[in-house]
Amino acid sequence: MLPIPSDTVALLFDCDGTLADTMTLHYEAWHETLLPHGVDCPRALIDDNAGVPTTTIVAEVNRLYGKTLDAQLITHEKETRFHERIHLARPVEEVLATAHAYFDKLPMAVVSGGTREMVHAILKCIDAESLFPVVITADDPVAPKPSPDVFVEAARRLEVAPEKCHVFEDGDPGIVAAKAAGMTFTDVRVVLKAKTG
Repeated sequence: MLPIPSDTVALLFDCDGTLADTMTLHYEAWHETLLPHGVDCPRALIDDNAGVPTTTIVAEVNRLYGKTLDAQLITHEKETRFHERIHLARPVEEVLATAHAYFDKLPMAVVSGGTREMVHAILKCIDAESLFPVVITADDPVAPKPSPDVFVEAARRLEVAPEKCHVFEDGDPGIVAAKAAGMTFTDVRVVLKAKTG
């Protein structure tokens, strides 16, 4: 279980790479999708955009590689490939254990840049759907990470002041968003690296 500040009133969790170890699965899906379009996608590009909606990543690929890829078409192709791999998702044990430990003690939400269908499929795969009464995804009409709006909306739905929320994240856009929302946060990458290394 991971520590949280003593005055925390609610917990907000990213999904991919935070609750579930899925980033390699996402990268494989991106790589297979983009390669036929002449883009050999580096892993760093996906890691740097963790938590960002797929359509936004397509726009970044177009900018970096001088492409004009259709965001909706590429998103569909990539998400289809990822969906085929979802059964391989595994929990990030310490983060999921933290969610279990605070279940029914603090209100909790998932705040993800993934689609609603994908996020719920991942939560089901790691047996975590019942832990989170609020799940915000790329399908919700709110500005995504790195905008703080998505975290502020989660706090609103949980009926908690943003500054009383603690965020668990593995991506720079999410950490930027958490800071801008006035929330404390745990960078899961740092915690896990410290414990393994």
